[in-house]
Amino acid sequence: MSAPPVPERPRPTSLTDLFISFTVLALQGFGGVLAVVQRELVERKRWLSQEEFVEEWAVAQIMPGPNVVNLSMMIGGRYFGLPGAMAALAGMLTVPLLLVLLLALLHSHFASHPGVAGALRGMAAVSAGMIAATGLKLTAALRRHPLPLTWSLPIAALGVVCVVVLHWPLIYTLLLLGGLGCWLTYRNMRP
Repeated sequence: MSAPPVPERPRPTSLTDLFISFTVLALQGFGGVLAVVQRELVERKRWLSQEEFVEEWAVAQIMPGPNVVNLSMMIGGRYFGLPGAMAALAGMLTVPLLLVLLLALLHSHFASHPGVAGALRGMAAVSAGMIAATGLKLTAALRRHPLPLTWSLPIAALGVVCVVVLHWPLIYTLLLLGGLGCWLTYRNMRP
């Protein structure tokens, strides 16, 4: 008796699909698109599982450059190789670049208006809330991680203290706490 066939996961249908999908993702975010990318790629399009998203996001964060741009190239490369990576990159950057140039022109004319400053503060608060909500969603993947939450949460809290309170550079914090997390995970995975 053979096992039932595993249904194939949805995937981008073409380079154009990648370009348009990442353009839409880039246009939905202001001050960060992590929440949008997670919702679109994991929950809506299902191109990645929650665990795959967490793993890919972790790699994207340690690479030089903007995290979401790195992630887009990794996903494009996963499905279509180098042309897919370039299509996803172009989708992330082309239209947003044009909009930023247009906004820079408008901002130079209206920067002194109090409504503009208030709107920017409001958008920053919304972005912070979206990032916090995504972080809470991603904690579900930690339940299956070899490192228990009793270790993961203090390491995360210590990371916040190192960066926000002690003003350590992010690279040192990542190397120290990331190394500690990797070592503890490795110890827990050994037979």
